[in-house]
Amino acid sequence: MNIAVWLLAGGFLGWVAFAFLKLNDERGRIVSILIGAAGGYLGGSVVAPMFGAAAALPGTYTIASVLFAAGVASAFLVAGNLIQNRWGV
Repeated sequence: MNIAVWLLAGGFLGWVAFAFLKLNDERGRIVSILIGAAGGYLGGSVVAPMFGAAAALPGTYTIASVLFAAGVASAFLVAGNLIQNRWGV
């Protein structure tokens, strides 16, 4: 359940970054959603446990891990935009 929520949170942020904020406009909507989903997964599965936001039981849902997933997804989207603007990759 957590993995799906992390991916959805990151994908939603990727869509918002493309549709409303016009980040990664040259790459397109799908790439922005994928970058956000990858950041959401990494944030929820790697970064959240580092800061003690992991669930006590493996299958339970925690809002803290979703917040970490959203934060890392946002960082991935900003980094992708900076790389696109700087080097055109």
